[in-house]
Amino acid sequence: MPRPQKGKKVCQMPRHTAFCTKEGSVEDCRVFLLVEEYEVLRLIDHLGMTQEACAKQMEVGRSTVQMLYAQARKKVARFLVEGTPLVIAGGQFSLCQQIGQCRTMECSLRAEGQENQKGEKTMIIAVTYENGQVFQHFGHTEQFKLYHVENGTVVSSEVISTNGSGHGALAGFLKQKGVNTLICGGIGGGARNALAAEMIEIYPGAAGDADAQVEALLKGTLAYDPNTMCNHHHDHGEGHSCGSHGCGSH
Repeated sequence: MPRPQKGKKVCQMPRHTAFCTKEGSVEDCRVFLLVEEYEVLRLIDHLGMTQEACAKQMEVGRSTVQMLYAQARKKVARFLVEGTPLVIAGGQFSLCQQIGQCRTMECSLRAEGQENQKGEKTMIIAVTYENGQVFQHFGHTEQFKLYHVENGTVVSSEVISTNGSGHGALAGFLKQKGVNTLICGGIGGGARNALAAEMIEIYPGAAGDADAQVEALLKGTLAYDPNTMCNHHHDHGEGHSCGSHGCGSH
């Protein structure tokens, strides 16, 4: 008798469940992406978590995450290359019933926010900041602008100094400030992992007026690139400016 499969914890159901090309239809032969496969892609490729952090989040072994990740990417590749309609459905998983009761930080500190004592949904968004704009090198930012949000509306904001903290240390710095969401320009792999470990969701590749980017995020219209990287973490010459170097566009 086969051993029953262990349910994988899923903390956000997909908002969109069917994808097809202009030439195709979801009624055609379809590729089915399981909900837990979607969750692995969301945590690793969208939020930037490591496989180890993803395994802890879903309460499964790392080998299970590796298997789900490989299966998911193969299915997405088939959709992109062959145009075979992709549908997200089915699987063996358990859904977090209530954000406030979830045992993982990522569930309670996502963009949906967490409830304060008055029952209001709250969150704190940090933006790498310089002269009103999104600073383009996370590891070298000297300031963050923090936005306190309740029920989808900014109720207050403040500019804070990093006090000389840089790169990986900034993740802990933001965590201490209660930040759960970050908007930035360029950011390196090490910083991504540090932020993922602190369960801080990142929106890299953003540019322009900081206030406007936060408003766009809250409206669901933020223009960002999850694959944006910045490799200028070391060997900077005197007077190097990552903003002028275009880190945000890498």
